[in-house]
Amino acid sequence: MAFLMKSMLSNQVKNLGLGGGGEESKEDSTPSDPAAAAGMTREEYEEYQKQMVEEKMERDAAFAQKKAERAVLRVHLREKYRLPKSELDENQIQMAGDDVGLPEDLQKMVAEDQEEEEDKDSILGQLQNIQNMDMDAIKEKAQATFTEMKQAAEQKCSVM
Repeated sequence: MAFLMKSMLSNQVKNLGLGGGGEESKEDSTPSDPAAAAGMTREEYEEYQKQMVEEKMERDAAFAQKKAERAVLRVHLREKYRLPKSELDENQIQMAGDDVGLPEDLQKMVAEDQEEEEDKDSILGQLQNIQNMDMDAIKEKAQATFTEMKQAAEQKCSVM
């Protein structure tokens, strides 16, 4: 309630012209030159602005490079797993311009994955998989399939 009364009275006083001088003093106290506001000379301020623009450009270039590297990784994974291509990734790679490759850490990981895949595809890898198989489960599955086929044949054939 006190807030409402205070705001109503202050608005009426401002309308009379008694309390309106405070706003004008705020406008006069702010300097129009941004260099003076920052406490620098004009040359220092221009050099500072130029330096800020250069740093921003460097950050943007580094960010674009990282995005392109990630896009290359996604493209590689899509090719590996035969997934559909993405135009967004291709655009990011083109925007980076330079020869964008995988970072060294990711290259090592990809090389290790390829070696594992090659080992699994080789004859020795297949032989190791045979050793790891559960022969009892395979025998049970084969016998169950054989009995199902035998029962189906007996139902269809009157001689058996």
